[in-house]
Amino acid sequence: MTRVAIIGGGPGGYEAALVAARLGAEVTVVERDGLGGSTVLTDCVPSKTLIATSDLLTEVESSAELGVDIPREIRADLAIVDDRVLSLAAAQSADISARLDASGIEVVAGLASLVDASTVRITPHDGAEDVREVDAVLVSTGAHPRVSPDAQPDGERILTWEQVYALRDLPEHMIVVGSGVTGAEFASAYNGLGARVTLVSSRDRVLPGEDPDAANLIEDVFTERGMTVLGTSRMASVQRDGDRVVVTLTDGRTVEGSHCLLALGSIPNTADLGLVEAGVTLDDGGFVQVDKVSRTSARGVYAAGDCTGVFMLASVAAQQGRIAMAHLLGDAVHPLDLEKISSNIFTSPEIATAGLSQKQIEERGLHVDVAMLPLAANARAKMQGVHHGFVKLYARRGAGSVIGGVVVGPRASELIHPIALAVSASLTVDQVADAFTVYPSLSGSVAEAARHLHGA
Repeated sequence: MTRVAIIGGGPGGYEAALVAARLGAEVTVVERDGLGGSTVLTDCVPSKTLIATSDLLTEVESSAELGVDIPREIRADLAIVDDRVLSLAAAQSADISARLDASGIEVVAGLASLVDASTVRITPHDGAEDVREVDAVLVSTGAHPRVSPDAQPDGERILTWEQVYALRDLPEHMIVVGSGVTGAEFASAYNGLGARVTLVSSRDRVLPGEDPDAANLIEDVFTERGMTVLGTSRMASVQRDGDRVVVTLTDGRTVEGSHCLLALGSIPNTADLGLVEAGVTLDDGGFVQVDKVSRTSARGVYAAGDCTGVFMLASVAAQQGRIAMAHLLGDAVHPLDLEKISSNIFTSPEIATAGLSQKQIEERGLHVDVAMLPLAANARAKMQGVHHGFVKLYARRGAGSVIGGVVVGPRASELIHPIALAVSASLTVDQVADAFTVYPSLSGSVAEAARHLHGA
């Protein structure tokens, strides 16, 4: 029987464990903080639960247009919201634990490191150290928030995204430093919850790595909803002064608020694991280097998830873990294809993407046809009072095959699926257009965009 040790119980780890157990391996998962990892306990599940409340309030604000009279101001009780966030995270972790237990997988609460590529040292939180010989190791240890020496979180007024769920009252003025995905999502969420929000962006626009049409639309929406966006403004320091915080910018300006959320990126959890000593190559940022089947440079050692820096999404981590175990145990393997990934940014409205981006298309010099339709022209969007959003499709010129797409709008994370299917299966725009859609529906705009590309 193949013995597999998995270090880290997040999506990459627990999904790998389930695949390995199903294929007959003897599996041990070692998790430091709780099954589900940061994705379930402090990151994805909590943040999207918070955002769900924010989205509801945002919809209520526009109810007058739909003929609904709200007699008084609707506000969220942040203590109740955050209690719900933590409760759902714990419940999700418990569900994962039950799945692993039902599959006969050993779970150890504690720490693990490599002695060499085939030996793992396990240190339980409540027991003696155990050194085991194994046939393979999967490292899936995730990442943690980056902080600055000049902006140290205190867990009360200066916060990382892992610490915000301890808040009991809605911040009067939340300053969010960093305008990438995490910063934009939290800025949107607290704006929707009713806090005054200032977003400090070191770049000339928010979400600098995303589709420019989508990013520009989101920034316009942020401003329209009362958020202050400070572009080309780099943080120099964050200091607490009693119950206030002061963010000083490199040009000497200062911004004062009640709280500051640091969204400065992530650092991989790869220190003190014995990786380098075991022959695992790390890049300059400390991320584990892997190939398309999740192998590291050390024979028998695989890695998955945020610690690899490949694409920091829970769905990608899970897929990397599944691929690793399929490769190890001789099952059919489909190497990770980054050109077919779909992802979503949970701002309001959401931004979803699939396949190649505009930047990738331009860098490769591909000849494409593009169709972009505003959701405001969609009948269902009009009925629901949706004013912001669009559907964009990229098709290879001549062949007509769909190679990418963007959806901005409510529940874009759901609307992107037909585009993701088209990209994955190399469908043509005519095949997408010929599929029936419900009328009226927001998804009808996907088919309509495809019709615009017929014969292009």
